[in-house]
Amino acid sequence: MSDTWTERASRVLLENYYPARLTLVRGEGCRVFDDEGRSYLDLIGGIAVNSLGHCHPAIVRAIREQCGTLMHVSNLYRNPWSVRLAEELAARVPGTRAFFCNSGAEANEAAIKLVRRHAHVTFGAARHVIISAEASFHGRTFAALTATGQPKYREGFEPLVPGFRYVPYGDLAALDAAVTGDVCAVLLEPIQGESGVRLPPPGYLAGTAKLCADRGALLVLDEVQTGLGRTGTFLACEADGVLPDVVTLSKSLGGGIPLGAMLARGDAARAFVPGSHASTFGGNPVACAAALALLETLDADRLLERVRATGDWFMGELRSLAAREPKITGVRGRGLLIAVDLAVPAKPVALAAEERGYLVNAVQEQSLRFAPPFIVTREELTGFLTVLEQILAA
Repeated sequence: MSDTWTERASRVLLENYYPARLTLVRGEGCRVFDDEGRSYLDLIGGIAVNSLGHCHPAIVRAIREQCGTLMHVSNLYRNPWSVRLAEELAARVPGTRAFFCNSGAEANEAAIKLVRRHAHVTFGAARHVIISAEASFHGRTFAALTATGQPKYREGFEPLVPGFRYVPYGDLAALDAAVTGDVCAVLLEPIQGESGVRLPPPGYLAGTAKLCADRGALLVLDEVQTGLGRTGTFLACEADGVLPDVVTLSKSLGGGIPLGAMLARGDAARAFVPGSHASTFGGNPVACAAALALLETLDADRLLERVRATGDWFMGELRSLAAREPKITGVRGRGLLIAVDLAVPAKPVALAAEERGYLVNAVQEQSLRFAPPFIVTREELTGFLTVLEQILAA
């Protein structure tokens, strides 16, 4: 840890984050390096952002070339890179049109505005309620924060945006009771990431989609963390055979460059008209060029197959470890979005792993989260498993 950087940061940065122990200065593949030259295996991947690892040659090349061509023009003018990216996304999520922004929270804000406007035009202002799930996380901007079903994030920011209702995640009967005539949309994560990689019960997403269709409500799926191959399919909802009316993406979309997208189809895609929503940097040529390189690499290197195979193997090894280490009480996940529940506090385990050169995330008080780059090797993960066993034994 660098006292110099710590002291400098304490003087000029707001204290909205817990003080960081590391100052990272370089990344390569699945590894990052601190200002003292120490190497760490990054098993959280910038919180599911660096799916191709750090400084992947295809991403770096695309950014360099684009920075020498055109960096920004605003949405007063069209740029070819945003059009190409929208085409590529539509090829993977059929029938959709794209709105580009800069983050997952902004993508969810756009989705909230879209479904409200759609309902206002179609049914009138009375139909405006949005249902989201308890323990969900949708971002820190005001509407996204209100949609987030965790009171700890909302505390101190009241009054929040009116017109939101919460139901237990995975409880289709509770959702059925909640979708009344004033509801315009249901907003869910196909897998709840920030609450500890919580998967819904079988049939829940499909049942939700049918319920929404029957009641005339739009289904919005927040795939900011789960999308773009993280769970082994391009969208996590594909595993449930569901195609939502609206889907939000971000995190890994820009290959490490800030970029978000809201994709809408059908009537929902016609709700925005000129002037109804905008983003100065949305569809930025540099970010879109990086995203195009990411999508090309996912296909060319068949990385979704690798995510499925590596994820299945890693969860199997974690479960084998759990069989002989009682401090591990549960393992769950899909693809390379995985959580381990512990019988002991997770933060000391994460700090001990950091000291031994492994970056993991204590996502909940007694849960570790893993979201490593898709290119992580079994050899690298085996090294971590050995260290984790030693830490828990100690």
